[in-house]
Amino acid sequence: MRAFGAAVMSAMLVLAGCQRESESDTLVQVTGHIFVFNYRVAIATYLVTLSKKAPLPDGAVAIAEFENPAGGAPLVINEKIFPAWEKISLQSPPIHCVKKDRPYAVSIRLIDADGKELQSLKTTVTSDVDQSIMPGKPLVVGPLYTKNPEVFKSDGTVDYDSADTCPKT
Repeated sequence: MRAFGAAVMSAMLVLAGCQRESESDTLVQVTGHIFVFNYRVAIATYLVTLSKKAPLPDGAVAIAEFENPAGGAPLVINEKIFPAWEKISLQSPPIHCVKKDRPYAVSIRLIDADGKELQSLKTTVTSDVDQSIMPGKPLVVGPLYTKNPEVFKSDGTVDYDSADTCPKT
């Protein structure tokens, strides 16, 4: 009976060791993912945040591929990661045609300075509003947030130009 107990205990230690080892392979984890709608400048973007769980080597980069809501090739960014960062923010280029309640794919790869993949992550981002709520033109221009004369006309009328130019799905 004692031998059986020792064998069970040994197996539990081996399994616990494996579990810790796989957790240590996790360098970062996704802690946030949203769409940012900046109505002032009429731009929408993805924003994905990562939390660092283990040290990253100098020269590491994050390569993120964001599904293009308008169709076509994914939007790709390459973000250098600084060792002092505890949080990593990845923001896409401006996007168009985000639809409410539709999940959009995001893939992230961490690469070291030699090009070796350190970790890969996949997530989805879903909006609770449709991008059609955004104006078609920026509401403001310039560093002082001056009203855009193309939107706010001199005769007092307003043209938000919110015509839907997205493909119908």
